[in-house]
Amino acid sequence: MAINTSSQLLATALANPEKTLELTLAQWDLLIRQARRAGVLARLGHILDGQQLLTKVPAPALKHIQSAQVQANNLTRSLDWELQSLQRALDSIDLPLILLKGAAYCVAENKAALGRVFSDLDILVPEKYLQQVERVLNIEGWKAGYVSKYDQQYYRKWMHELPPMQHVQRHTSVDVHHNILPKTNKHYPDAKKLLDNTIKILDKNLWVLSPEHRVIHSATHLFNEGELEHGFRDLSDLDLLLKEFSLQEGFWDRLIKSGIELNQQRALCYALRYTKNIFNTPIPSKILASSEFLSLGGMEGKLLDFLYLRALMPDHNSCDDRWTGLARWLLYIRSHWLRMPMHLLIPHLLRKSWMRLTGKAAH
Repeated sequence: MAINTSSQLLATALANPEKTLELTLAQWDLLIRQARRAGVLARLGHILDGQQLLTKVPAPALKHIQSAQVQANNLTRSLDWELQSLQRALDSIDLPLILLKGAAYCVAENKAALGRVFSDLDILVPEKYLQQVERVLNIEGWKAGYVSKYDQQYYRKWMHELPPMQHVQRHTSVDVHHNILPKTNKHYPDAKKLLDNTIKILDKNLWVLSPEHRVIHSATHLFNEGELEHGFRDLSDLDLLLKEFSLQEGFWDRLIKSGIELNQQRALCYALRYTKNIFNTPIPSKILASSEFLSLGGMEGKLLDFLYLRALMPDHNSCDDRWTGLARWLLYIRSHWLRMPMHLLIPHLLRKSWMRLTGKAAH
């Protein structure tokens, strides 16, 4: 699919930062707006700085980049306080603090943490401890907001996490996961495999998923998600994780094996396909040639490319074409179809639509 130059601007700058030397002031203006909208403006600054290019950025653009970096650095510093509070809570029931997504990238000092802005903390706990975890987090000040009786049942019976919790004083949010996909998803993995392969961060009582599982969780989250306003940023996370972890001996073989063990071959397939397509992520030819992971031929491959090569662009009007809205809507519908079987999905969507139309909460 042909993608116009404007939609390629940000991906090109992140993947080949030396190309920014060729940009006009008008192109810099557009690049800054795209990067801010995609949530990667601070990351762009870190990547340029890593290539000794930040000093060559025009002054009008540089001030926006530096402002975004200050904001991202402040959020990272505030993370320590939240982690101490979470640790106190989980220590009281003798559970390790296992971090997911953005917080995990930060404490593990992954490249994907550079300039990474995130609004909530995601943690993973064994399902049998959910009630205890919820109780001790309440003691530390995290409370669930108003959730209708229907949504309470939906979260606790079908989903892979508790209803979102927010601190009553700091207004920070924490999402407590017991898996990486809802129970109703046909690709629901065995959480024990995730928990048994966590890695302790040296000198800290903090844990993260193994490198392979960090990639797979990122892929699973992105390619089962229906709202893709952060899709470009999440794909950039995958690009940076793959580049970093591929330096470890045997990483690619472990990644493929883990994808099979966790029943996440499809999400992994899409992650490799679209990081390669959009960021030109270096992936070994034997992986790219693997029919099990990347051979999406015929109509399936064409349809997925039609959807994802539009929906994964920065959420900015300069990156849209006449089909972008349709692509994102179809992927939103697909995410619900993946989330639960039809006999549960149709009543769920009908009920949610009715409550939205009437403006009432389900009781």
